[in-house]
Amino acid sequence: MHYSSRFAFLSLIFMAVCFAQSSSTKQIMVANPAEMKWQHDAGDPPGSESIVLRGDPSSDGFELFARYPAGHVFAPHWHSANERIVLISGKMSIQTASTTKFLEAGGFAYLPAKEVQKMACVSNTQCVFYVYWDGKLDFHPAGN
Repeated sequence: MHYSSRFAFLSLIFMAVCFAQSSSTKQIMVANPAEMKWQHDAGDPPGSESIVLRGDPSSDGFELFARYPAGHVFAPHWHSANERIVLISGKMSIQTASTTKFLEAGGFAYLPAKEVQKMACVSNTQCVFYVYWDGKLDFHPAGN
């Protein structure tokens, strides 16, 4: 495992534990790779999988690991909640109305609520990331 991938994964585990400790349940939560059970849910894009870590998408906070195949494009959209992403592996582009930025393995992105975003996995390998929404998860399609 490369240094940046190892650092990203350890950072991700640290964040999961911190969020777990700050939640109303006050229970520690640790997610190790050997214990994770990836799922492909109905309606998910082909080749994508996720693991729900904590929360309920219909309430006030939701965390998950996700992985999408190389070349996957997330259509322009926005969320009512702020979104935080830590990229574990791969490379993603994040486009807003004013800029396009690239997120590399080990990198962090913060996307404010109601910011229209278009993201893509631009690496030759799958993109694996941790994502946290600090409110009810919704998805609002936006124009190109």
